Amino acid sequence: MATNSLKRKAATQENIGAEQQPPRKLAAIAEADTNQPLRPSKVAPNGTTTTTTTTTGTGVAKLGRGPPPLTKPRAPALSTSTTATGVRRTTRATSAPPKTAPVRPPARPTSRVATHPRSRPGTNTANDERFDSIQQQIARIEAARAADAARLDAELAQERAKRSDLQASHEALSRELTNAKTQELAQRQELFIASDELNNLRQRHEREISEMQADLRRKDRELRELNEDLRMYQADLERERETVKSLKATIAQQATAQLSLTAQLGALQAEKAAVQAEFDRTSGSKADLAIQLERAQKRIADLEREAREGESVRRKLHNMVQELKGNIRVFVRVRPVLRSDILSSTFSLSAGSAGAITDGTGSPDPEAEAKLREEAMAPMAFPDKMDHREIVLKSSSESATGQERKDEWQFTFDRVFEPHSTQAEVFEEISQLAQSCTDGYNVCVFAYGQTGSGKSFTMEGGQSETTAGMIPRAVEQVFRVADELKSKGWEYKMEGQFLEIYNETINDLLGKGEFDKKKHEIKHDPKTGRTTVTDVNVVPLASATQVRTLLAVAQGRRTVAATLMNERSSRSHSVFTLRIRGENALTGESCEGSLNLVDLAGSERLEKSGAGADRERLKETQNINKSLSALGDVIAALGEKGEGKGDKHIPYRNSKLTYLLQNSLSGNSKTLMFLNLSPLATHLHESLCSLRFATKVNNTTIGTAKKQTKHSS
Repeated sequence: MATNSLKRKAATQENIGAEQQPPRKLAAIAEADTNQPLRPSKVAPNGTTTTTTTTTGTGVAKLGRGPPPLTKPRAPALSTSTTATGVRRTTRATSAPPKTAPVRPPARPTSRVATHPRSRPGTNTANDERFDSIQQQIARIEAARAADAARLDAELAQERAKRSDLQASHEALSRELTNAKTQELAQRQELFIASDELNNLRQRHEREISEMQADLRRKDRELRELNEDLRMYQADLERERETVKSLKATIAQQATAQLSLTAQLGALQAEKAAVQAEFDRTSGSKADLAIQLERAQKRIADLEREAREGESVRRKLHNMVQELKGNIRVFVRVRPVLRSDILSSTFSLSAGSAGAITDGTGSPDPEAEAKLREEAMAPMAFPDKMDHREIVLKSSSESATGQERKDEWQFTFDRVFEPHSTQAEVFEEISQLAQSCTDGYNVCVFAYGQTGSGKSFTMEGGQSETTAGMIPRAVEQVFRVADELKSKGWEYKMEGQFLEIYNETINDLLGKGEFDKKKHEIKHDPKTGRTTVTDVNVVPLASATQVRTLLAVAQGRRTVAATLMNERSSRSHSVFTLRIRGENALTGESCEGSLNLVDLAGSERLEKSGAGADRERLKETQNINKSLSALGDVIAALGEKGEGKGDKHIPYRNSKLTYLLQNSLSGNSKTLMFLNLSPLATHLHESLCSLRFATKVNNTTIGTAKKQTKHSS
């Protein structure tokens, strides 16, 4: 069935292509003599053309001689196409020839018939030559049609062979994927069985320890009772001794009692020794159980360490696969619903609902606030609970006929972070990418999204350790790796710079005083792939703490303003660049890499942000949207170039932002885009536009980054 449907689809596409091409016009036949009547030609079964002529008018019938009148055959429908080399090719459609009405012969003037009763002898020869030329044209057309049919059959055979190869490859990959999943399920099942056995063993040991402890307490109680009895007996013995002293006369009578008491005392002492031996044996068994428990805990720790190492290996292999693909990696992060989102004007709240957040004393009501958060959040789902790579958006609306229409959009990326994800979890996924600059690679991580979606928080973060963003965490990771590599002979030198692009103007955030009036120019070195900006402060870095200080200075100088969508909206694009150069005195090897961390300004609409009322805000919004649009044009051009459309022009120079990121987008860098999304239902349209753009970015192939290392001779 699949083969037949593919054949029908290919035939339909060929017919559509043939119909869309304009037909080729043939030269009119027998235009010199329009007085001869023409009739449709009839084609015989063997391919020859027979012509049936009749005379019209009484004047011609009386002539009695001359060749029969010619017919005007209908030219077959032709289509023209232009090949890749520019040669025009004429092909005939493979469908049935169109039915055409017979050509009505023009009326013969009566004056000519009356004046020339007989045709001239030269007319017959001209008609014969014209008829022969027509037959030759028909033969050439038939030959061209046969050649086109043969070529189409050959191309169809090639396409069938390609389809067979693709189907075979698909089946092989499906079998390999099935085998891999089966092995993974078997290993997980073995792990679950081992965990259950370990839990059962631990429970059995705990029960045995409890029973032995209860037995030990019982033995202690019996021992105390025996000691009490022993004291009582000793007291009795003392009384008896006093009685013997006072009553010497009764010594003989008490001798038997004394012997019995002595025998009882010996029996009690023997019983005490037996109890003591049992107590010692119980203590030894308890020590053995403690040793076994310690071994079991050590085994559990080893298994957990192996699991963590396996996860690390999986992440490394995933990064390796992505690097070999050469695509721009895309991570999606959805920020949580904030309390300010509930009370903001972008979310329509009635006065009663706003007052329901508090219980009247000023303290928040958790249940009411949770309910309002759920109402404000757009319908989002994260179905992939294992790999966390999918996000689904849903929407319901009412059509013009009053029926409910439900829409659903599903997107897949390299990683999707849910609203409850922490900064540490996000950085864990990009930690290995960030430290690649110590190996001599160029790395670029940039945050994209609408205004108020959490880009600045993701990249720069807060003041505490738990809320630190990607920039300070990446720098700390680089310094930590550099310290670890010192034992292998590596010595690194690092320097950093912090720029912003405001209204298509580059400003130095690490400069002194007001922004200077210098014209900063962007320069690219095609040999080393290094990008530099003239007349900016490049600060040598000695520790990660110094970088935090520079970030605080840059945040204080960056251009921000309040809008209706964000009370602290970034009005510029910020770019932090960390350059690192390393040398190994033992091997003579050297490397040079860079880490670019970009926080893009958020795209916004004038009617929602309210920036149109202020001329300065309006200009900022126009420049922000213009630069982001230029970034989209660059991504689209890269996508077309990756599809094999030749030397496609990439418009890097349309914006300062795209020109600054040229090396990061042209395949000379490991590039990752963070797409930040707002969870609010009022921002669902902007979120969909951002997700579609991110999908286009994720499908863009820029090539594999190259390691920049040198070996000294």
